[in-house]
Amino acid sequence: MSKKQSPYRLYLTEDQMPKQYYNLRADMKELPEPMLNPVTKKEATLEDLLPVFCKELAKQELDNKTRYFDIPREVQEMYRIYRPSPLVRAYNLEKYLDTPAKIYYKFEGNNTSGSHKLNSAIAQVYYAKQEGIKHLTTETGAGQWGTALSEACSYFGIPLSVYMVKGSYEQKPFRKDIMRTFGAEVIASPSNTTDVGRKILKTHPNTTGSLGCAISEAVERAVTTPNSKYVLGSVLNQVLLHQSIIGLECETAFKILEDYPDIIIGCAGGGSNLGGLIAPFMRDKIKGIHNPRIVAVEPASCPSLTRGKYTYDYCDTGKMTPLAKMYTLGCDFIPSPNHAGGLRYHGMSPIISKLYHDGYMEAVSAKQNDVFKAAILFAQKETIFPAPESSHAIKVAIDEALKCKETGEEKTILFGLTGTGYFDMTAYASYLDNTMTDYIPTDEELNNYFPNI
Repeated sequence: MSKKQSPYRLYLTEDQMPKQYYNLRADMKELPEPMLNPVTKKEATLEDLLPVFCKELAKQELDNKTRYFDIPREVQEMYRIYRPSPLVRAYNLEKYLDTPAKIYYKFEGNNTSGSHKLNSAIAQVYYAKQEGIKHLTTETGAGQWGTALSEACSYFGIPLSVYMVKGSYEQKPFRKDIMRTFGAEVIASPSNTTDVGRKILKTHPNTTGSLGCAISEAVERAVTTPNSKYVLGSVLNQVLLHQSIIGLECETAFKILEDYPDIIIGCAGGGSNLGGLIAPFMRDKIKGIHNPRIVAVEPASCPSLTRGKYTYDYCDTGKMTPLAKMYTLGCDFIPSPNHAGGLRYHGMSPIISKLYHDGYMEAVSAKQNDVFKAAILFAQKETIFPAPESSHAIKVAIDEALKCKETGEEKTILFGLTGTGYFDMTAYASYLDNTMTDYIPTDEELNNYFPNI
């Protein structure tokens, strides 16, 4: 443990910023199961992925051996606009909780997208530009990924179509308008613009949509549009690779502080923020260098890790994408309409799923009223207005700090503050007006969706 006083905010210098992404798969003792071709059910090959993904990204997706990938110079240049992001000591929160624990958070909200999503968006659009792609499609849930990708596409000059989950499209109109400001076309999903969207609407005309639905529409749009590709903001191996810049910056910062986190906490929807935050620390855990507790926090209304099945499932509702071995609620699962924020995906990153299945990390779920209570406390004490997604990690960080108060242990806690919540005011108003409700699906409901592949 470090005995010297930590600064409130620690920024790395430009020279200390990572110049390479770290591929955790290269150090995993057992690799995640390979993706399967949705038609043949055989292991997916590079050729299987190329109709959907850019070639370089498809290569990164399948590469389990290369430990480090150079970050292209053009990507590093755009990172310098908003990176490095600060590692912040939550002194005011510590004081309020009267805990002996040291609480740190890695704040990824210092960019227009308000989230960590820009880290992968820049990389993915860069590779598309290098390949000569003229159009990109994607989906977005709460809107952070769509916003980030809109920024990156505007920077590199590539048109973008975003299929936004209808529930979020209606709850967060300003997210939609920011995407449009950066030149993106934004469509509420499911929509009448694709065959799969029309099929879903025919069966469920009043649905609020899901990420699975939006992914299906975005993939169909990509494969039916000349010189177009699809890009994804979470779940995939390539995305966790790009997000490793978060954990690598944390690793360097803790070396400067002469400290090391005992507990690492991240919100978990598809796994991008969590996977990026924990990457170098999980490497140390796998190699026996350190043994931090690593905790994934997900919403009780969409509990893929804590209540899902570890099995092969489609990554989208329309069953167009490769199948992945992951913790899943079933590709037809649609979160309750009262679910606020993101973290809406039916499955979980194959890397995160494998690590959890093999016992390297823990998972807990949180009810959204408890999450927003923690968010408001954090905002009042640390003066940062957190995204609902990040607030799942805040809630559990507070819980762990209070446990340290009970035991007297001086543990170092690190959590990921993935972004800001300024576009989530409808959800915050619902909590403040006491109209927010908690919804936890029953076992019977979940059994209706579980895959049987």
